[in-house]
Amino acid sequence: MTFARSQKGMSFLSWMVLLAVVAFFASMVFKMLPHYLDYMSLEKIITSVETDQSLDIRTVSDFYGHVIKGMDINGIRDVKLKEIMQVKIENSDFVVHLNYEKREPLIQNLDLVAKFEKEFRVRAP
Repeated sequence: MTFARSQKGMSFLSWMVLLAVVAFFASMVFKMLPHYLDYMSLEKIITSVETDQSLDIRTVSDFYGHVIKGMDINGIRDVKLKEIMQVKIENSDFVVHLNYEKREPLIQNLDLVAKFEKEFRVRAP
């Protein structure tokens, strides 16, 4: 009967292993979260062309200028806009193709990779 009484929970070693696993996943989240937040900011900047009536964006260069200003305001400095975004005008709409990936080193030769690819069709104001 003393055997059942001695098994009351996790051992110290079990807690340390659990803590190491949680810390590993938390580290991955904290490394990748800024990239997802930057991507969501870029999405918001691109779609704001359609919703903000005060903007007077008529050309592709105006569109790039608007996105560059938004990137400066949001502190997105680790991507080159001309490399990650292509803008065309089709039927008085801006067609924006956003395509890039971000890599974060994890352990020696292992990387975490986030690939962002989306196409937007934004109506000019």
